[in-house]
Amino acid sequence: MRIRNISLQICAPLMVDDYQIQSSVEISPPKWHLAHVTWFFETFLLEAFDSEYRPINPKYGYLFNSYYQTIGSMHARAKRGLLSRPTVEQMLHYRSEIDKRIIDFIDNLDESQWQQAAFRLTLGLHHEQQHQELLFMDIKHNFWNNPLKPSYLERSQPAIKTTGKLDWEERPSGVVKIGADNDDDFTFDNEKPSHQVWLEPHRLSSRLITNSEFLDFMEDGGYSRAELWLSDGWSHIQNTQWKSPLYWEKHDGLWLEFTLYGLEALNPSAPVAHISYYEADAYARWAGKRLPSEAEIETKLLEIPVTGHFSESGIFHPQAGTDQFYGSLWEWTTSPYLAYPRFKPLEGSMGEYNGKFMCNQWVLRGGSCVTPEDHIRPTYRNFFYPQDRWQFSGIRLADDL
Repeated sequence: MRIRNISLQICAPLMVDDYQIQSSVEISPPKWHLAHVTWFFETFLLEAFDSEYRPINPKYGYLFNSYYQTIGSMHARAKRGLLSRPTVEQMLHYRSEIDKRIIDFIDNLDESQWQQAAFRLTLGLHHEQQHQELLFMDIKHNFWNNPLKPSYLERSQPAIKTTGKLDWEERPSGVVKIGADNDDDFTFDNEKPSHQVWLEPHRLSSRLITNSEFLDFMEDGGYSRAELWLSDGWSHIQNTQWKSPLYWEKHDGLWLEFTLYGLEALNPSAPVAHISYYEADAYARWAGKRLPSEAEIETKLLEIPVTGHFSESGIFHPQAGTDQFYGSLWEWTTSPYLAYPRFKPLEGSMGEYNGKFMCNQWVLRGGSCVTPEDHIRPTYRNFFYPQDRWQFSGIRLADDL
């Protein structure tokens, strides 16, 4: 129950009123997240293996189903913040009761069912870890929309104020293998199967782009120069009037950034965060470079250990530094989120987990400062729409040789 308890630890700094807030359509209230991941275990594990199982509350399936159409209808995503009932206390009781039932289920599981049940249990835990990252994302967005700009936590240590020089690593051309095949270690279906791709010679930047470097783009008219933007991106920033990254605010001529520690002076050396694909692409074009492909990033990730700035650090904002291939910020790639050759979704309703979203979204790699370290791996594919930027995303540059 370690992973289940981490979700509660993330919510520990919240007041009961904070559990209910939904600041936009993309955001879900913390209370809903905690209930949804519990419903996931109840539906895909407990009910799936016991034909006589009776849900704790049959109506929870409607309230806490996210997008599984084959399971049944669901409450509108945009109206999750209207669910004052069940109360926080009732939701926590629901979690506690399902945890007890999961333990009892495991203790009494028939050996012939263990392999399939173990996969679903593991899937449920990785699903919960995804929602732990979403909790950080959504709490931050909720608090930012409050005029009081409350802090989620107090900083336990000062931010790092220096970063290394941006260097370049040259990478050779050739056929490389990406994707996952090993059934001994958990992977999502969208990471499979492994396959070969051709890479042209290229180079990757040694670190993420900093706030200071992105400010140079802004001061050079980056948000007002149509030639730097994809057509859809230009239309989007005209409609939204974006002039800076999400969470940046200018007060008395100085840039501030809203963080989970409240409103802080912008750290010039920290990686620029909460960037959309449109902004990342425009910056790369302004810099005379490009974004890397997911294959270029994965081949680098396969060469290095999975270490970096993850949620276990207790520092929930990207730090200045070098490397940053793992952790810190998810890195936008030029790769559309599509199925790999010979991709097969999971069977049944679980097949809705990833495959049906393979349209109009872009791949990000590497994890972030709010990603659990034991959740990430070289083949992990995150994905968002090009206009999304409430996730902890940043920019790494690539260049052709």
